[in-house]
Amino acid sequence: MSNSIFSKIANAVGGKKGRFITLAIWILLVIALQLFLPKAADYKDDAAPDLAASEPSVIAQKVMDEQFPSGEGTPALITWYRSTGLTNADLAQIQQFSKELEQNPIKHQKTAVPYDKMPLPVLKQQVSEDGTTFIQTVLMDSSATSDQLKDSFTELEKTANATFSDKPFKQNVASKDTLVARTTGPAGISVDATELFSDADVSLLIGTVLLVLVFLLVIYRSPILALIPLIAVGFAYLAVTPILGLLGQEGVITYGSQGLSIMTVLLFGAGTDYCLFLIARFRSQLHHDENRYTAFKKAFGNTAGAIALSGFTVMAALLILLVAKYGSIHNFAVPFSLSILIMMISSLTLVPALLGIFGRISFWPFVPRTEAMAKEHAAKKGKKVKIHRENRFWHRVGEISAHHPIKTFVITILILGGCALFATQVKYTYDTLSTFPKDMPSREGFTLISDHFGAGQLAPMNLIVKTNGEKTAMRENLQKTDGIETISVGVPSTKNRDYTMYTIQLTDNPYSNAAMDLIPDIRDTAQTTMSDAGLSKNNVWIAGQTATQFDSRAVTKDDEALIIPLVIGLIALLLLAYLRSITAMVYLVATVLLSFFSALGLGWVIIHYIMGTEAIAGLIPIYAFVFIVALGEDYNIFMISSIWKKSRELPLREAIAEGVGQTGGVITSAGLILAGTFAVLTTLPIQLLVQFGLITAIGVLLDTFIVRPFLVPAITMLFGKWAFWPGKGHNQEHK
Repeated sequence: MSNSIFSKIANAVGGKKGRFITLAIWILLVIALQLFLPKAADYKDDAAPDLAASEPSVIAQKVMDEQFPSGEGTPALITWYRSTGLTNADLAQIQQFSKELEQNPIKHQKTAVPYDKMPLPVLKQQVSEDGTTFIQTVLMDSSATSDQLKDSFTELEKTANATFSDKPFKQNVASKDTLVARTTGPAGISVDATELFSDADVSLLIGTVLLVLVFLLVIYRSPILALIPLIAVGFAYLAVTPILGLLGQEGVITYGSQGLSIMTVLLFGAGTDYCLFLIARFRSQLHHDENRYTAFKKAFGNTAGAIALSGFTVMAALLILLVAKYGSIHNFAVPFSLSILIMMISSLTLVPALLGIFGRISFWPFVPRTEAMAKEHAAKKGKKVKIHRENRFWHRVGEISAHHPIKTFVITILILGGCALFATQVKYTYDTLSTFPKDMPSREGFTLISDHFGAGQLAPMNLIVKTNGEKTAMRENLQKTDGIETISVGVPSTKNRDYTMYTIQLTDNPYSNAAMDLIPDIRDTAQTTMSDAGLSKNNVWIAGQTATQFDSRAVTKDDEALIIPLVIGLIALLLLAYLRSITAMVYLVATVLLSFFSALGLGWVIIHYIMGTEAIAGLIPIYAFVFIVALGEDYNIFMISSIWKKSRELPLREAIAEGVGQTGGVITSAGLILAGTFAVLTTLPIQLLVQFGLITAIGVLLDTFIVRPFLVPAITMLFGKWAFWPGKGHNQEHK
C-alpha cells in the first residue's frame, strides 16, 4: 500500500469527523452483537471428541458399545478409604449407599454394581490387601457432558451425606481414622478437567487486565493512554465472543473452555502490542509536528502496513491449525485467528479514533510537544522549558550490534544454543491427571487406588475379538506379555456370541507412556493368536483410556510433523513478499526457530529441575511453537522494516543503529506485556497452561531482549548488501 492510501485511511478513522464516526460504529456494532448474538460461553463444548471416528480406539469403543451394552458407559470410580482400615460398619454403609443408587439412580447413571446384594465376606475380598480402600464402580452415560456429570456427582454426594453421618466426600484424605470418599476414573477426571478451565476464565481475565494496566501505567505514566489499548482490546473481545457463540450455535465450529482461556491471553497480549506500535510512533511524531492530525497521518502511514502484515501473519499461522486431526488443536484455529483479525481491525480503526479524539491529552501529564510548543507552554506556566530528548539507550544497543557484529553473533548464539541443547532432554507425558493439582478429587482418588491397589485398576482396557465361536489361546498368550497385571477370562457378547471380550489390567498407570507403549504388543499378540487359530487378524479391537491415549499421542505427533513445516513455510512466504529478500527471509525464520528451541530448553530446565516436574504435557511443543514463531516474527517485521526504510538514506551500519533505536523502546514494552500476559497462565492450577504460559513467555523474552536487538542486527550487518538479495540495497554504502 502506498502512503497516500494510508493517509486516506488515517483521515477516515482518525480525522476530525472520522474519529467520532468510527467510535460510534464500534459502539453500535458491539451493542448489536451483544444483544442479538449468543454468548460464546453458552456454546462451548468441553466434551467434544479429540479423535476422529476412524481412529482404532474410537472404532473399538463403538464395537464394545454395540456388542457389550452392559459395559457401555463412562466409569466413575468412587474410592472409599480409611487410614486405619475399613470397618464392618463402613462396608455396611457402603452397601446401603449402593442400594440407594439402585433404587434412586442419580442423573445420567447407567448402571451401578449391586454391592448390597453381596454377603459381607464376599465384599471384603474386594477391599485392598491392607484393608484400607474399596472401589465402587458406577457407569455413567457416555453421552453426558462434563457439566451434566458434575451435577450428577453433586447429587451423588447429597445421597452419600444422607447415608453417612461424617460427609465422607468433604473429609481430608490425610485425616486419621476417618472415612473418606473421592470420585475418580474417566468420569471424575473429565469433571475436574472442565471445572479447572471454567474456574480459570474469570481469574485469567482479571489477572490479564490488571497486569496490562500496570505495565501501561509504568511505561507511559498516563492514565488515559493506559486505558486506550484496554478499551480497544475490550471492544475486540466483546465483538469476537458473540461471533464465536453464533458459529458454535450453528455448529460451524467447536471450541472449549481451554480455547477461550488462551484466546483471552492472546487478545490482550497481541492486541496491546499492535496498539503500542501505533501509539509509540504517534508520540514520537508529536515532538516534530504541531498539528496532531498531520502527526497522526505520518505515524499511521509508518506503522499500519507492519501492523497489518503482522496481524495477517499470526492469523494465517493460526488458521493452519485447521489441518490438525486432533480435536483440541484443530478447534483452536478459528477462535484464535478470528480474535487476531478483529483485534487488528480494532487497532487500525478504534485506536486511531481514540487518539484522534484525545490528541495530545492522551499522554497527560507528560504531553509530547514540539520544541516551539514546549517553549510557549513553559512561558505561560512561568517554568523552565523542558526540551524533549530521545532516549539513546536502544541506539547504543544498535550501535553495538552494528559495529561488533561477529562478537555479538557469537555471544548470542552461545547463549541461545546453550539453552536449546536442553530441548533434546525434554520428556513428554500424555497423563491428564499429572496436569491436575494434587488436591483435586479425581487425582486424590487415583492416588489412593495407585497406592493401595495398583495404578492399572484406574482404567482397565478391553480387548474384543471376533472368534466365530472358535477357541483360541488368547488369554494364555496375553498373560505372557510384560506389563499386564491381570487378564480376565473371555466373556461372550450377549448380542452375538461370536464376539468375546477380555478385561486387561496393566501394571502401570493407564495414562502413562509405559502403558501406551504396550498397545502395539497387545495388538500384535492378539492378531498372531487369531491368525494361528485360522481367524482374521482384523477382528481385533482394543478399547479403553490407554488405547485412546495411544491414538491421541500418535495423532498429535502426526499433527506436529505437518503443522510445523506449514507454519514455517507460510511465514517464510509472507516475509519474502514483504521484504523481497530471500536472505533476510531465511535468517529471520532461522532466528525465530532458534528462539523456540531455546525457550523449550530453558523452560524444561525451570519446569524439570526447579519445579520438580517429571515431564511436560505432550501438546506443549505444538502450542508453544505456533505462538512463539508467529508472535516472535512480529517484532522482526517491525524492526527490520524500520532498518529497510532507514537504509534508503543511510549506510547500512547507521540504518541498523537507527532502526534498532527507533523500535527498541516500543518493542521492549510490547514484549514485556506479551510475555507478562502469557506468564499470567502460570498462576492457574492447570499444569498444561502453566507449562505453555511459561515456555511461551520465555520465548517472547528471548526474542525481545536477545534475538531482536542483538542477533538479527548482527546477522544483517554481517551479510551487508547481501541481506537485501536478490534485491539491491537502497544506499550504495552497505558495507
